[in-house]
Amino acid sequence: MDLDALVLSRLQFAWVIAWHILLPAFTVGLACYIATLEVLWWITQREVYLRLSAFWIKLFAVSFGMGVVSGIVMPFQFGTNWSRFADATFNVVGALMAYEVLTAFFLEAAFLGILLFGRRLVPQWAHVVSALLVALGTLLSSFWILGVNSWMQTPRGHELVDGRFMPQDMLAVLFTPSFPYRLTHNVFAFLITTGFVVLAVGAGYLRRGRHVEESRVMVKMSLGFLSVMVPLQIVAGDLHGLNTLEHQPAKVAAMEGLWETQRRVPASLFAIPDAEAETNHFEIAIPALGSLYLTHDLDGEVKGLKEWPREDRPPVAIVYFAFRVMVGIGVLMLGIVVAGWVQHWRGRLMQPGRFLRVAEWSGPLGFVAVLAGWTVTEVGRQPWVVYGLMRTRDAVSPTLTAGDVSLSLAAYMLSYLVIFGGGFMLLRRLVLIGPQPATGAEVHETEARPKRPLSAVTDTPATARRVEEAGDAA
Repeated sequence: MDLDALVLSRLQFAWVIAWHILLPAFTVGLACYIATLEVLWWITQREVYLRLSAFWIKLFAVSFGMGVVSGIVMPFQFGTNWSRFADATFNVVGALMAYEVLTAFFLEAAFLGILLFGRRLVPQWAHVVSALLVALGTLLSSFWILGVNSWMQTPRGHELVDGRFMPQDMLAVLFTPSFPYRLTHNVFAFLITTGFVVLAVGAGYLRRGRHVEESRVMVKMSLGFLSVMVPLQIVAGDLHGLNTLEHQPAKVAAMEGLWETQRRVPASLFAIPDAEAETNHFEIAIPALGSLYLTHDLDGEVKGLKEWPREDRPPVAIVYFAFRVMVGIGVLMLGIVVAGWVQHWRGRLMQPGRFLRVAEWSGPLGFVAVLAGWTVTEVGRQPWVVYGLMRTRDAVSPTLTAGDVSLSLAAYMLSYLVIFGGGFMLLRRLVLIGPQPATGAEVHETEARPKRPLSAVTDTPATARRVEEAGDAA
């Protein structure tokens, strides 16, 4: 493969977005978790919820800052590396991204300051509201960004005028056929990612006998939440797969490594796809099972990759293996949840042992699954940047050279390694410190304590002397 400007630009965008997506995968769910803790603290006045909220707010602040820094360079790439894409799609994509800034980013930015620094400056209800609005802002951001991506995957609501996409119906542009499934699947993935991070941190503390009360709450809350969300995610993923089969059948064929159109499609567990020979090597498969989960019909027909010209097929091996990583992690997550309930029924959930060790090491699972799912979605769309309408090779900036992109790619790689390396070390340090005891200010003394009378300001001898001297002067 020649490393020309197109390939290098794709590598650069993949590098930037692969690091950046780790932050929304964490902060969307974490903002919702913090809001839940704030509401529980407000209702119950149990200080354990206050300590946990204050602890996770620190991690959220660092992650949010890293997300802003890593995400702000992404729009610049549309102008530097993908100017023809920006020119052709600006009227559609630009509007949706502007809505994201106006409704989501501004909302997060406005109330994040109150969430971080306002606990002793505003009433408790106002702090709770700020946590809820920050969580809403993260969800709105996902809504608009996934709206853009869904339009690129299943474009609707536009017309082509002189090579440019002009919106005709903005509701149709936003609510494309894949949008509800993509939004649900991604948001669930983000929430589950945070759930496993919380479970891992709580399990780690329990194994070491630290912050026992806080870690017991974290393990119970995360396990209960994951018990609902992991099965729901499996259902959402299945529905998303049915939608993809309808609107992007070539992507599904690549996910399954399926070359021939057939009924009773086998479920390929492992294979080495060979795009040149149009076959799979060393394949292990279960007969007919593929048709059942792809079409919900044991005799269902699925199109093979040979239905499309070679130049219209996605890179099969990348999509095939990324899909199996995503599904495999999903099955592993379900197994961890089941194991947790088995330990709970045995009365050993909070006891140091094998389950807590596995739970502690499960923290990165969600991030890996998100990256694998993103790879399936984006690489599976190739060779199209706007599916079926605009090829990726036609979207790259015309004057770019391989040397230009090589230089910027090297700069991005170095800077992101520094940013994320430093950020990870800071997050690790905060986790090692753990939740701290609540101070008087943090339990809202300003609400609990009655206002002092005006005469109280003269309680100190110095103040009383100044008052007396002022009276003599008068």
